[in-house]
Amino acid sequence: MPYPHVLLSAAVSLDGYLDDTGPDRLLLSSPADFDRVDEVRASVDAILIGAGTIRADNPRLLVNDPGRRAARVAAGKPEYPLKVTVTATGDLDPDANFWHTGGEKVLYTTDTGAERAAALGVAADIVALGADLDWRRLLEHLHDVRGVRRLMVEGGGTVHTQLLQQGLADEVQLVLAPLFVGDPKAPRLFGPGGYQAGRLRLLESRRIEDVVLMRYEPTAPGEGAPASAADRHWLRLACELAAECPPSRSAFSVGAVVVAADGTELARGHSREAGDPVVHAEEAALAKIDPADPRLPTATVYTSLEPCTHRSSRPHPCAELILRAGVRRVVTAWREPDTFVAAADGTGMLRDRGVAVVVLGEYKDLAKAPNAHLV
Repeated sequence: MPYPHVLLSAAVSLDGYLDDTGPDRLLLSSPADFDRVDEVRASVDAILIGAGTIRADNPRLLVNDPGRRAARVAAGKPEYPLKVTVTATGDLDPDANFWHTGGEKVLYTTDTGAERAAALGVAADIVALGADLDWRRLLEHLHDVRGVRRLMVEGGGTVHTQLLQQGLADEVQLVLAPLFVGDPKAPRLFGPGGYQAGRLRLLESRRIEDVVLMRYEPTAPGEGAPASAADRHWLRLACELAAECPPSRSAFSVGAVVVAADGTELARGHSREAGDPVVHAEEAALAKIDPADPRLPTATVYTSLEPCTHRSSRPHPCAELILRAGVRRVVTAWREPDTFVAAADGTGMLRDRGVAVVVLGEYKDLAKAPNAHLV
């Protein structure tokens, strides 16, 4: 299901702390960076913090600049982004600033937490997610029911950790402050546990007065059926590659990317690449990789159109080529219509052979765009 773009935002000390253990909040950002954060807040549809951050910092979580609020209203948006919090227990202070400033609020919690929050009279829409907190259901609800397309997450460390570990963060905006905390009892940004493999991609680094802003995006594919934020990045790239195909009246325009488990791009290709009138996207990409490459069995193939199971131009369809390469995971945007082959089912064939196939239908229109003359 579609999720919002999830942006994690935090400031830390040089030794990785979010705060110290003093009674007042430790200010890590510079004045100019606080203004940048205000600008980011004004650009999103919703801002999320955990209940622990409400208890510890009692934030208002507002867009402070009146010009930015006016620009939101002029664009047909609410003056303030939707404010979102999450708690398993429903242990909340109904008098906290969070509930009584800004615009609309929504609380995501468990069935038990919803009963407690309702009894406390928390001033928010309360959404129960079941017996346990489920981040995927939460993001799905924000996207489908609340219309959130960009979500800014401002903490705390537990929330950031869970979203990264589950592969649900599209971007990390991290500010590094020139000071040390050194107190092992102070809260850190990221906790222990299993994170996705590989290195994140650096999108930007920028000095802002005496702090440094670094923007990263994850690159490692997901595992099995659940899609990760990086899966969406790579599939979008595959769909964009389809637009580079020379147009044809007798074949689809398709793009493909092969990515190792650590997020390293192994190869990319598109239909009719390099003047070959019959080469397919997956075929073009896989041909650039050594068949003995040990990364292939744990790699993911991203393709704008599901791999073919029948073709007249060459003996081996793309689904077979993927199986021969040993790849065990495919992410695609669009199931093949009956335009050229009736009842084509590359997805079903691959799944029957033990390959995990993820279909992200929210990219179907992007995949279809260079094929509008065919369908």
